Amino acid sequence: MPEDIAEGALMLKVEGLCKRWEEFELKDISFDVERGEYFVILGPSGAGKTLLLECIAGIHVPERGRILIDGEDVTYLPPEKRSVGMVFQEYALFPHMTVWENIEFPLEMRKVSISERKRRVRELLELLRIEELSHRYPGTLSGGEKQRVALARALATDPKVLLLDEPLSALDAPLRRKLRDELRSLQRRLKIPFVHVTHDQVEAFSLADKIAVMRDGRILEIGPPEEIFTSPKNVFVAEFVGFDNIFRGEARREGDLTIIRIGDISILSSEPANGSVTVAIRPEDIVVSLKPVESSAQNVIRGRIVDVIPEAFLVKLKIEANGVVFSVYVTRKSFLEMKLDVKQEVYLVFKASAVKIL
Repeated sequence: MPEDIAEGALMLKVEGLCKRWEEFELKDISFDVERGEYFVILGPSGAGKTLLLECIAGIHVPERGRILIDGEDVTYLPPEKRSVGMVFQEYALFPHMTVWENIEFPLEMRKVSISERKRRVRELLELLRIEELSHRYPGTLSGGEKQRVALARALATDPKVLLLDEPLSALDAPLRRKLRDELRSLQRRLKIPFVHVTHDQVEAFSLADKIAVMRDGRILEIGPPEEIFTSPKNVFVAEFVGFDNIFRGEARREGDLTIIRIGDISILSSEPANGSVTVAIRPEDIVVSLKPVESSAQNVIRGRIVDVIPEAFLVKLKIEANGVVFSVYVTRKSFLEMKLDVKQEVYLVFKASAVKIL
């Protein structure tokens, strides 16, 4: 969060929000967004992310709960009274209007004076670096240009909160990376909270000050990106953010370590537990070795490669150890240098601190 934004100063508060829409339901949604915070709502398709955003925008009215913006209860106010801007997934630009007219439209609807409208549109064209597009129509624009115009239009009324519904999903990968950086930079300059929904984990991790993970109309976990991606507390969250190795086992605490029996193998965790547990290990936290490694603070397990799955610049290995199958990533360079292949015997090496108990 920017250093000049006072901590604890809330701009958006969602409290106990419930909303039925056709066969779907948002269930008791609560979270706070601070001033100047980039808040990402992460979850799979069908989680209810867009419906939640539309409730905040005023497109839908909840059955229960409250929405407060800058301390004001806006739960039942129409969209134009909420001081909220929204960028829709497909941008929703008016095809018969020029870029200038699209940006000017919300100001015209609020009966802003012509001189003030011109000043504000010029300011936004410059901010988003789209001055040369002002007389063009949406049908002639690229995906990245459309996104910038949609952002400018959403910011025209100087909102207190900006809502973004999967704003990068329609773009190709290189442009998505470029505009992701631009979004973060824009948010830092404007110093207003962005509430951004996505199913993309990389997008969430790179943009967010805080992440809320949603599933089936509920928020399962909220926290900083590092916490969500390295120490989740929920099994679904762990699976969704890339903990490919999730096992049930029996735990026994001994001194500073916990011994967890999983099938016919035992692993060590630095987290305290006793009894039945679920453990999770990120595939990136496991090192593949051709020889055993002696260390009291690490797990060293002998196994055999049962599958090799190339993935862009990495290679995913499935390694079976006494009936337990682990997923591990190695770089393509390491894969070739170690001459790894199916049926080869290897050793899995990972720290006790990498074994998370959910």
